[in-house]
Amino acid sequence: MNIRKETRGFTLIELLIVISIVAILAGMFFKRVLVYQELTEKAAMQQVVSAVQSALVLEYGHRMASEMGPVANNITKENPMEWLSRKPANYAGELNTVNPAAIEAGNWVFDKGTQELIYLPNHAEYFVPAKNGVRWIRYHTRLEYESNSRGKGTRVLSGVTFSPVEPYQWSIRESE
Repeated sequence: MNIRKETRGFTLIELLIVISIVAILAGMFFKRVLVYQELTEKAAMQQVVSAVQSALVLEYGHRMASEMGPVANNITKENPMEWLSRKPANYAGELNTVNPAAIEAGNWVFDKGTQELIYLPNHAEYFVPAKNGVRWIRYHTRLEYESNSRGKGTRVLSGVTFSPVEPYQWSIRESE
């Protein structure tokens, strides 16, 4: 009794189709991973900015409550990272002048010359830089004034903000 089962393997075309489908799915997965890496970096950067803004408000309030009002004007010349209880792991320190090409991407640095806190994005496929085309985000501390109702033309110090020097945009969306 000779029973023969016919076994048939994959044809070359079937194998190529399977490999193509797997390659397409892997490519789509890889692109999503890159998008999520950039979203994560953006969120981490925004978290540092929020922490600095909070620390700035606390420092400003402390100076005003301590009758250091005139000293509050110096707050714009100070390194905002010094107000944090713990500096971020990607803070590279202070420099007299900042050359973006010399700083590793994904790091914060304080420019002593311009008194700006600078972030250089690491994953910047969807980052749209400011007018000058440099892939960095520069922040500075700015005093806010309001008009004094008692005197003509006089302004009173009313607060402090930590904001970008120039507009930038991260055109990434979670739905991409």
